[in-house]
Amino acid sequence: MKREKDFHLSDPTWCRGCGIYGIFAALKMAAAELDLDPEETVVVTGIGCHGRLNNYFLSYGFHALHGRTLPVASGIKLSNPRLSVLSISGDGDAYSIGVGHFVHALRKNFDITYLVVDNRLFALTQGQTSPTSPLGYVSVSAPFGTKELPLDGPRLALASGGTFIARGFSGQPKKLATLIEKGIKHKGFSFIEVLSPCVTHNKIISAQWFKEHISHLDEDQGYDPRDKKLAWEKMIKEEKIPVGLIYEEERAAYGELVLPERNHPLVDSDLSLDVKRFERILEEYK
Repeated sequence: MKREKDFHLSDPTWCRGCGIYGIFAALKMAAAELDLDPEETVVVTGIGCHGRLNNYFLSYGFHALHGRTLPVASGIKLSNPRLSVLSISGDGDAYSIGVGHFVHALRKNFDITYLVVDNRLFALTQGQTSPTSPLGYVSVSAPFGTKELPLDGPRLALASGGTFIARGFSGQPKKLATLIEKGIKHKGFSFIEVLSPCVTHNKIISAQWFKEHISHLDEDQGYDPRDKKLAWEKMIKEEKIPVGLIYEEERAAYGELVLPERNHPLVDSDLSLDVKRFERILEEYK
């Protein structure tokens, strides 16, 4: 049985107090609890402060272009379904340039786990307004306050056909680790938004602010995460931000529907070129 330290490749260099430390800790807890094999695990990151995480976590890693983590992660999973594939984005990476990929990954139900680090601004590039910044938020890119309504990731996920939708808080890594475990075990697209403070650029929405503005779904004995109507009502009517497993349903994952031979994945296929056959094909176009 593996331990958390078995997944600790090197010490991170994020700002002191950054919420991503909590996410890193939760990821190691979940990996140890599930006894993941680093050689059978892939972490795909995007552009943002979170993007260095696969430098510190022991597994295979791929640092994708801005907003393109999901196409890469989906391709990896389809080519080798044996792998545990996790994709990690920031709120700008996921909900701005990557929002189209997000919606289609949800409806297709790729069997990957997607973490979105939400600090409500673009942290890596000095604190510009992001799609989740609250209305009126003042930043270097919106000195008179943003005039746009914030995007709500879990609501969008539920509307797009998501089969596993959750929200965690980086300040509670044990609870977050439990959500990540459930997400990895879920057969289909597991989306987990993680509320995570940026201590350098966001002095308003701090760790303390999150603690005061979240409510825990696991403390509501009447809540059933398999009730879609109840999930909608909780997200729309709840005055505080609901944290925990929001919604889950069973539906065939995309790979199960399109891969003809799951016991013989594409990665095991012989991709060497049949020169004679290739030459015959070329002859047909002369």
